[in-house]
Amino acid sequence: MTADARRRLLRAWLALAVVDFCFASALATLAYGGTFGGLWQGVASTVLGPSAIGGGAAPVLVGILLHVGVAFAWSAAFVALWLALPALRRLVATPAGVLAAAAVYGPLVWCVMSLAVIPTLTGRPPSVTPRWWIQLLAHVPFVALPVVASVGLGAPGVRAPAPQ
Repeated sequence: MTADARRRLLRAWLALAVVDFCFASALATLAYGGTFGGLWQGVASTVLGPSAIGGGAAPVLVGILLHVGVAFAWSAAFVALWLALPALRRLVATPAGVLAAAAVYGPLVWCVMSLAVIPTLTGRPPSVTPRWWIQLLAHVPFVALPVVASVGLGAPGVRAPAPQ
């Protein structure tokens, strides 16, 4: 991996980790009436089990660290696609292309996580509720957009088409 690709990965990872952390925390506390700790304990419960809920500060930290790790994985996956696919590099070199790619990547991330990863870790089937649909849509601006924009825009050697 080139130094440029590593910089894009770091930028995407940090952008995703921060933006999604803030969004998830705000959604859980302000929209759903939950608590900050409860949110991150719930995330931790996917690997620690139900005892993480109400388990204090340690599961909160595990949940946040898990969030950061998952943010890295999805950022790295997009960078790998960006490196492998010249058409994707051309697409995300423009603002409209960033939006188009984010509109696909965000729902893809949510579907993989909610329909495969989380059920596999917890042994519980997915529950498609109104909150599930909110997450599906929210993954475009709060997950995919930070990643795609951080990786794609300003790519050296990749220029937007000249105006006609």
